Amino acid sequence: MAVEHMRSWQIGDVTVARLVELWKFTDHINMTIADAEPEEVIAMDWLHPHYATPDGQQIMNFQGFVVQTPTMNVMLDTCIGNGRDRAYDVFRNLDTSFIEDLGTLGLKPDDIDVVLCTHLHFDHVGWNTYWDGKEWAPTFPNARYLFGQTEYDAWEEMRRHEDHGLHDVRHLADSVDPIVRRGLAHFIDANHRISDELWTEPSHGHSPGHIHLCIESRGERGVITGDLMHHPIQTALPSRPARFDMDTAQGIATRTGFVEKYRDSGVLVIGAHFADPTAGWIRSEGEGTRFFGIGLEGS
Repeated sequence: MAVEHMRSWQIGDVTVARLVELWKFTDHINMTIADAEPEEVIAMDWLHPHYATPDGQQIMNFQGFVVQTPTMNVMLDTCIGNGRDRAYDVFRNLDTSFIEDLGTLGLKPDDIDVVLCTHLHFDHVGWNTYWDGKEWAPTFPNARYLFGQTEYDAWEEMRRHEDHGLHDVRHLADSVDPIVRRGLAHFIDANHRISDELWTEPSHGHSPGHIHLCIESRGERGVITGDLMHHPIQTALPSRPARFDMDTAQGIATRTGFVEKYRDSGVLVIGAHFADPTAGWIRSEGEGTRFFGIGLEGS
């Protein structure tokens, strides 16, 4: 089912391909913006029909990205994964074609050189591993798994406490610990150069050590957001509190800075959870800003 939803974008010599695990997931807008109501969504015509339902629910995807440079294959965030025990039914015991979809790009798990996790929430680390019949084993056995040091340390500290708030920690046992035990994890600073074309930058707030991926090749530029924002509405309302930000104030500062930096810049913005069109540009409109998805009116 997911193959038909795959998309790819070219940034110079770099190709970014989208692998979708959950397509057009709908929910109340206050699952993203804590104090938002459907009426606000309904009033923003540009969100419809791609990013919002007629009754003001948000539409989003759960997806990962394969970033191919001339010298390496990078898996950016690995979604939820199959056969997992998760806190919410919609994410529990999935049986998706994520790995088969990777094959449509001409790639096998063995071909992935780097796995980069923007942060360690369950829906960004799941396919780090798979169940081999006996244990959770690395899905990408030849890859260096890049985890932010600050991020990893924060989650290790969090699971030492009983109260985790909104942030479940059970995924660490099946999706992170097996990678660390096998010595495949490489702990990086927030500013990290992966290749000539790829590097990370800090975007803390959603999680303690959240990072996003920057791309530059042949004079063209792009950025993949991770969860510094979840929905295009946040390009227009970056200063509103996000429900799942672990540090609300820092999350607001990160989003507002991101929107200011990339507004009218010509840099292709690829939203980690954005529905189709997932890629586009942040541009000024009147006294504000909004997201112009590729192919939509005005883009």
